[in-house]
Amino acid sequence: FGYGLASAVALGVDMSVLAALVHGAGMHYQLAAALAFSAGAVVAYLLSVRFVFRFHHLRNRGWEFTSFVALGLAGMLANAAALFVAISAVGLGLVTAKLLAAICTFATNFTLRRQLLFTPPRI
Repeated sequence: FGYGLASAVALGVDMSVLAALVHGAGMHYQLAAALAFSAGAVVAYLLSVRFVFRFHHLRNRGWEFTSFVALGLAGMLANAAALFVAISAVGLGLVTAKLLAAICTFATNFTLRRQLLFTPPRI
């Protein structure tokens, strides 16, 4: 639940930056999506380590953040692919496509981050 809430806040940041870059600055949606996704990833990390995950595999927070973002690249690829299919192949609007892409991204990121960064070792 906590990760879902943190992800919802991060998605709000992501979508706001995406809309500002595409509609306000006239940037191509794929480049804007990568930048917006990165902004959301920072928010997701800060909220996740503060409120969601209690166990940390890595003691060095710099390495943990780097690993969090690196694992997020898998989510970014899922995001880019889903946006491309939804907009280019299906013809959906940017907001609808982004909401569908967010589902793919959430599932990918949660699974990878929980298993590789924040799950206590099994004894």
